[in-house]
Amino acid sequence: MKSSKFTDVVILAGGVGERLWPASKPEYPKQFMALPGGLSLLQATLLRALSLEPEGKILIVTRKDLLVPMSEHCERLGKTLTAGQRDKLAKDLYILAEPFPKHTCAPLMLTCAFLEKISGKSDNTILVLASDHVIEPAEAFVHDCGTASACAEDGHFVCFAIPPTEPSTGYGYIKKGPDLEGLSSSFKIDRFKEKPDYETAKSYIESGEYFWNSGMFGFTRSLFESELKTCEPKVHDAFDGFKDAPLPEEKSMNGVKYIDSWDAMQDAYEKTLAIAVDNAVAERTTRAAAVKASFHWDDVGSWDAFEKLFDKNDENTVEVKSGNNFVYSDIPVALCGVEDLVVVIKNGNALVMKKGSSDIMRDVVKKMKELR
Repeated sequence: MKSSKFTDVVILAGGVGERLWPASKPEYPKQFMALPGGLSLLQATLLRALSLEPEGKILIVTRKDLLVPMSEHCERLGKTLTAGQRDKLAKDLYILAEPFPKHTCAPLMLTCAFLEKISGKSDNTILVLASDHVIEPAEAFVHDCGTASACAEDGHFVCFAIPPTEPSTGYGYIKKGPDLEGLSSSFKIDRFKEKPDYETAKSYIESGEYFWNSGMFGFTRSLFESELKTCEPKVHDAFDGFKDAPLPEEKSMNGVKYIDSWDAMQDAYEKTLAIAVDNAVAERTTRAAAVKASFHWDDVGSWDAFEKLFDKNDENTVEVKSGNNFVYSDIPVALCGVEDLVVVIKNGNALVMKKGSSDIMRDVVKKMKELR
């Protein structure tokens, strides 16, 4: 596979674990869940980052209380890698632990400040990934990232446009603008659209002009900082203290380097607003562009979506006069005379859900919290 020209990769790995309860929860969110084959979503994301062969750093930005499981998953993945890949992670992987969550714009400013300090480069070309997406095949992902990095180096804030397969109301949409000259399968973004109702989503699909917004981005550090300065100066200026701040102490856990204490980071997070990078920059910059993805993408945002990753239930499931059920459980499960159910037994809790009911999961989690 041909590597992209992204110098650095940032993996955003927060999450509160509501949509895939009870397998995910705030202290063990979705990115730690296992995929078919045994890798967690986080580990699969790290493999994607490695497949790009970035010359610089791979940064995971997460909550401080997730440091232990985060480092454990990284360590376990390392045991399955080639010697060269293990060396890359040992040398260039860092976990940055935020003092408290401030949405997605603050962690990207944090990574820009850290990369400027540690890389010594005048600029970096950065790819931003989510830790809990399913993307395949790897070859198509690497190819599209090559286009995206060229687009970013040409001065664009780059998104990945996913060809929609259904009129989903769970995703934001991108409306296609003019094609970019000299870059195949890429175009200027006419506008972003928030999650629509069903009829609006259906009209988007029928028009052929709209794509799902994947939530992954590419940009140069200089462009991101300048666009944020224009669009959200208060967020940008909250990080001014990094200019004169020394690099923090590096610590290690399970063989993974991490930073969880940095006066400049604490100060910036106390000052900055909590705002998504979509709202702060993507939707407001005049430099927004997109690469049409040739890879399959899924953010696995529901049990209905998660089930599609599996060909069959595990060997601990018995079904009698039952069919079209999905079981994800720590213990053996027997199903008798039932159909179209999702059954999840994890972390001492049980979920029995009619397929197609994923949109009410947040209500379920809220009511379960009230029971306690």
